[in-house]
Amino acid sequence: MKSVLITGANRSIGLEIAKQLSQKGLFVYLGSRDLQKGIAVVKELSENGFQNIKAIEIDSTKPDTILSAKNIIESEQGKLDILINNAGISGPFPQAIPEATIEGIQEVFDTNFFGVISVTQAFLELLKKSENPRISNITSGLASLTLHSDPSWKYYNFKATSYMTSKAALNAFTIILAFELKDLKFKVNAIDPGYTATDFNHHSGPGTVESAASFIIKHTLTSDEAPTGQFYSNDIEDETQVSPW
Repeated sequence: MKSVLITGANRSIGLEIAKQLSQKGLFVYLGSRDLQKGIAVVKELSENGFQNIKAIEIDSTKPDTILSAKNIIESEQGKLDILINNAGISGPFPQAIPEATIEGIQEVFDTNFFGVISVTQAFLELLKKSENPRISNITSGLASLTLHSDPSWKYYNFKATSYMTSKAALNAFTIILAFELKDLKFKVNAIDPGYTATDFNHHSGPGTVESAASFIIKHTLTSDEAPTGQFYSNDIEDETQVSPW
């Protein structure tokens, strides 16, 4: 049975990913900053027929929780097949440059960028023991510098200093990571679930968590022949679903 760790999985898109992967027969580690909240979610899932899901405490900004989660998964599984770096924050608003604070920007980068690097570094050893390791970094269409430079883009007028730059940095990290692991069986991709209605955006997005999770899973459970180092977006309408960086 393949195993997957999903960070930030006790609600919204992360939770839906956990549900769908459980239904596909994977053992799911449902990452949650608050272990008790995670346990409560797993209890409810179990009561609704979902199996092979375990809550695990992991906060990407707290190294001790990352190490503890790594040790638990190693002792129980011996390896990790899939890492989905889903945890992220939007940060305080406003984020226009005159109003954005350095402290606010750093807070967002701690989770969206540095936290992802910390978690990935910690779990690389276990992922290398998998026959088909996968790393999916959940990003945003707002990270596309190309689209943000195009006045005709539908989201051109939405600029957010902290969030946009942190996700753009995450995309850059994804490119580097994919390159460094290209000679192994890893597939490392940045995946944008699209503008989805969640607590994250006060349910303003047109997309559903079901569609978002399905899209992420589609570009995570890929074949050995699939590309690596790509930026997939659920808002891209052509058949490639590849977004410009």
